[in-house]
Amino acid sequence: MARVFLDANYFIGLANRTPEIEVDILDGHKGYVSALSCHILCYVNKVKLPDKNIQAFAEDFLIVNLTESTVQKAFGGPTTDMEDNIQLHSAAEAECDYFLTNDKKILAMRFFGKTRIAATLSQ
Repeated sequence: MARVFLDANYFIGLANRTPEIEVDILDGHKGYVSALSCHILCYVNKVKLPDKNIQAFAEDFLIVNLTESTVQKAFGGPTTDMEDNIQLHSAAEAECDYFLTNDKKILAMRFFGKTRIAATLSQ
């Protein structure tokens, strides 16, 4: 069983059941997301809270806290995008094996520390 972190774009795609995201991608694995991704999901989808569907969806994941330490590390990189850096450092904080994303710039990194960056688990 792998520890799999979903980037915000992947998390939102899964929630919205977009065709490029496999619905069963996490079968047999532990899914992780940043607390920031929950905010982004609700913002993008203009969710009015409380919303039982969004809450039930998020409960399927372990949510990595957004801490001052994570933010401070994110200020230092590895990319020029703060949100991407928060996602990457959150995955590292949770000691995830995989970081799933559709972001081509992040995919080009291939690894962040011990975390493998990929578009799918089959890569």
